[in-house]
Amino acid sequence: MFLPGEQVAAGPALIAGLRRINRPLYLLMQDSGIRVMTGTAGTLLESAEGQVFNGMALPCAPEKLGDAKFCRDHAIRYPYVGGSMAKGISSVAMVEALAQSGMLGFFGAAGLLVEEVEAAIDQLQSRVPECSYGFNLIHSPNEPELENALVDLYLRRGITLVEASAFLDLTPALVRYRTHGIRRDGEGRIVTPNRVIAKVSREEVAAKFFAPPPERFLRELVASGQLNADQARWAGEIPMAQDVTVESDSGGHTDNRPALALFPTIQAQKNACQMQYNYVQPLRVGLGGGIATPASAAAAFTLGAAYLVTGTVNQACVESGTCDEVRQMLAETRQADVTMAPSGDMFEMGVNVQVIKRGTMFSMRASKLYELYRAHNSIEDLPLGERQKLEKTIFRKDLNQVWEETRRYFQQRDPRQLAKAERDPKYKMALVFRWYLGQSPVWANRGEPDRRLDYQIWCGPAMGAFNEWVKGSFLEAPGQRRVATVAWNLLFGAAVLMRANQLKLQGVRLDDEAELSAPLEIEQIKEFLS
Repeated sequence: MFLPGEQVAAGPALIAGLRRINRPLYLLMQDSGIRVMTGTAGTLLESAEGQVFNGMALPCAPEKLGDAKFCRDHAIRYPYVGGSMAKGISSVAMVEALAQSGMLGFFGAAGLLVEEVEAAIDQLQSRVPECSYGFNLIHSPNEPELENALVDLYLRRGITLVEASAFLDLTPALVRYRTHGIRRDGEGRIVTPNRVIAKVSREEVAAKFFAPPPERFLRELVASGQLNADQARWAGEIPMAQDVTVESDSGGHTDNRPALALFPTIQAQKNACQMQYNYVQPLRVGLGGGIATPASAAAAFTLGAAYLVTGTVNQACVESGTCDEVRQMLAETRQADVTMAPSGDMFEMGVNVQVIKRGTMFSMRASKLYELYRAHNSIEDLPLGERQKLEKTIFRKDLNQVWEETRRYFQQRDPRQLAKAERDPKYKMALVFRWYLGQSPVWANRGEPDRRLDYQIWCGPAMGAFNEWVKGSFLEAPGQRRVATVAWNLLFGAAVLMRANQLKLQGVRLDDEAELSAPLEIEQIKEFLS
């Protein structure tokens, strides 16, 4: 006889029943054991006479796991976001695949020339004209004109959604984007054509995005004729970002914050800001960083995430804008195979990014460059022995030649950086050192074999969790990893596990849960949804 609290084998019938996530599941006790039924309550009553009811699991559709209004506002079906990864790693192909699956993807515009970003806009606007997608806008404290140039491009080309990442503070360019075209409709409601999804890992930064645009920036926009007085007043009634993604321990820019501590804090902050500002459209909080298995996805939704954001696991998929060699390295990564290294875009500030350490020397070499930058005031100030080591092992060319290449680059991109370098020898040294930090991800994406030890591969510990989850399945092979397949499995697996957790609350204990969330082909998942 089955008693509450006993172990129940997760056999084929129970696994299949839990996987039919759109149907209620019932457990009935009979002399021969546990009977699993799926269907309506009426069906249960008709066929269960004389049997003892022992538990049930409610339907759990993937599209209802997060905040339905988030999906409706962004015209997507599922609360799933493929976050932006710099240098086009979150590629046109990746964004397109997510869009066609009813999910939201962001193109990784950071580190690319404006012309390259516009080419991506051309492709997406022609390939998925009726679908939702967005573009990245990364904070560039050393190159504010780059932010302005991207905002100009997005406004000109009708890009109405950006993922704002790595912002330490709000900037005039971001405020200009958010408030552009603000108006009131015929019923007096404030309409904001442009939306921002902000990615944050600190409470003080989250507060800036939960708040309305700063008045000083609004005054500047009015003074420059880019807003009128009415628009500036309306802007005081909207948040900088209705949607804020809590970024816990992740690849790339990260503060290595634990999700279980960070998310509830930002969620409580969101609730306080909603009460303070009384927004018509309520604030929402999503979760990214560490989302790599159905269990972590289920945990995120259980915490109250309005949506999920993935990154590292998408880089390992065939659509990512990197090379097969990097994808293989990612497929071999374990949770301890990552480390922190100096960031190229915020090098002088001492900001770090999380990267793979296994199989490369990038983190050690980048850290050496930052150590030398802190200790010396110019290239000429470097000890001769140190300079020779740099030229031989890291740069593989004379530092004067590196400077010439850097100078030509900034002549095209931002000549003001050169003027600053001429006035400040230490800043010139920073630009030279940033050459290596900027080229290392390019070498990785291109798969340049003679630079393999210098690959900068942004990666969080989630990659190791993903690899362990898919071990022995069809997703273990890098060539089988497709971004939509991964996304479907994370959402579907999360729904299955949440149904299993319902049974646990009723005293049912499953003795083998691994099979419940084992990876499935998309067609298999769709069969269970039918």
